Amino acid sequence: MKDGRWINNERLEFLGDAILDAIVADIVFKEFEYKKEGFLTNMRSKIVQRETLNKLALDLGLDRLIKSSAKTANHKTHMYGNALEALIGAIYLDQGYRVAKRFVHERLIQAYLNIESVAQQEVNFKSRLIEWGQKHKIPVEFRLIESFVDDNNNPVFVTTIYIYDIECGTGKGFSKKESQQKAAEATYQKVNFDKDFMKEILILKEKELQLREDNQEENITDSEAKE
Repeated sequence: MKDGRWINNERLEFLGDAILDAIVADIVFKEFEYKKEGFLTNMRSKIVQRETLNKLALDLGLDRLIKSSAKTANHKTHMYGNALEALIGAIYLDQGYRVAKRFVHERLIQAYLNIESVAQQEVNFKSRLIEWGQKHKIPVEFRLIESFVDDNNNPVFVTTIYIYDIECGTGKGFSKKESQQKAAEATYQKVNFDKDFMKEILILKEKELQLREDNQEENITDSEAKE
């Protein structure tokens, strides 16, 4: 506690998350010299996804160093990965990008991950997209827009993802889960590579935040008037 306020790692997590994305992109770009953009994006997603970061944090022993309140203890599935991001952010601030990259490459990836095995894993794009939305406080909605039976009597499902009521990606599959994964993959690619799309999303987020602030000010004014 400092100046009567609890100290936490949220700012370092924010920085570490961005630095980790850059470092992992750097590593997989050099590791897989002839692979295309889609493969590299998937590889980065597999390494920086929450499940992988939690495992790496436990392998590193960070769980023995974490102090948490009762409130944060309810979110242990995210706690260790968050702590690892904060550690990477701290290393970057203290020692710079090169040392942070060496730490990630040598102490994490080379020590605890088999890069070839990771390459064969499937990415859970739905979880990754939901995690992205929660981290950036941006609403992600999955809507089942159609279901029917095809000519071979197979059930077919069509899912579309909306962010602030903007249609972002559509997927079709023989199960709801498959259609959601395909829609999430299309949306995740858009989030990462379509700068105009993200600019529009961030403008809508700012408008939503401003509207909330205006409503809060109105409520405070009404309360003061009643007093």
